[in-house]
Amino acid sequence: MRSLFILLLVALLAGCEKPKPLPQFHASDVGAMLTQADFHLIDHNGKPRTLADFRGKVVALFFGYTHCPDVCPTTLADLAQVMGMLGADAGRVQVLFITIDPERDKPELLAKLVTSFYPSFLGLHGDAQATEQAAKAFYMMYQKRPTSSGYNMDHSTGTILIDPNGKIRLHAPFAQRAEWLADDIRLLLAGR
Repeated sequence: MRSLFILLLVALLAGCEKPKPLPQFHASDVGAMLTQADFHLIDHNGKPRTLADFRGKVVALFFGYTHCPDVCPTTLADLAQVMGMLGADAGRVQVLFITIDPERDKPELLAKLVTSFYPSFLGLHGDAQATEQAAKAFYMMYQKRPTSSGYNMDHSTGTILIDPNGKIRLHAPFAQRAEWLADDIRLLLAGR
């Protein structure tokens, strides 16, 4: 009887252990703000695309332009590093670079830029109206700024993460640690 009592006491005490908290996202939750966001653009291979085309994958989406001197290549390099960290799960992730400079960013230039960082990255483009609609849908801003040698594009930064069900979930700020971005993508792939 005493052994049974001790066993029961041990079982009860084990059940009193505090539950471990679920891992938290590093990026900001923007799901409530971007419930209807989508785009109607063309990828650098000439295929029309919307968010629905990428269901089943986590999408990492950001806006930029090929002539960007700093933010865009840094973001592409960070995302390429994340893909390396994900290992086999990288095949379940799609990175999308949406150009805000359709005047200069022709499909060949987009393809050359994005695939130089990682082979599966896609560059998306549209006419001025489609570009503006996509940017507005994701609350991204951009503006052409004349320079002595032509123009640059000022634009919002950060990467939007969309879960495999097509729901927009997170906004990772520019230059967020690659490890944190990889953690967030793993959580989304796990159904969090």
